[in-house]
Amino acid sequence: QVQVVESGGGLVQAGEFVNLSCKVSGLRFNDHAMAWFRQAPGKQREAVSCINWSGSEEDYMEPVKGRFAISRDNAKNTLYLQMFSLKPEDTAMYYCAAHTGPYCGTRWSRAYEFKDWGHGTQVTVSS
Repeated sequence: QVQVVESGGGLVQAGEFVNLSCKVSGLRFNDHAMAWFRQAPGKQREAVSCINWSGSEEDYMEPVKGRFAISRDNAKNTLYLQMFSLKPEDTAMYYCAAHTGPYCGTRWSRAYEFKDWGHGTQVTVSS
């Protein structure tokens, strides 16, 4: 039984820092690329960042590029998202998801190849 559990969200002020965590169980963590997605109320879900199985390659969507950092600790079966210089437009429910394979690929942002999802952690950024 696969379990994906996000944590670390909360209410923060613009310009501050948050580190999200995602603990995974029930699958071979090292065999899967991992990604973060987010969704604000009334808006479509959007991709944030993806990391391959070993952590050697990362990809970021333009709105977060240069501000967010994705990483993973395979010994702990845990994915992280460091979020610097937060903006009100970063406010969303943040979801962690496991890819079906070890690499993100060029079209990972469409989310079709992600089968295991967490229930999300809320990040609210006030001005």
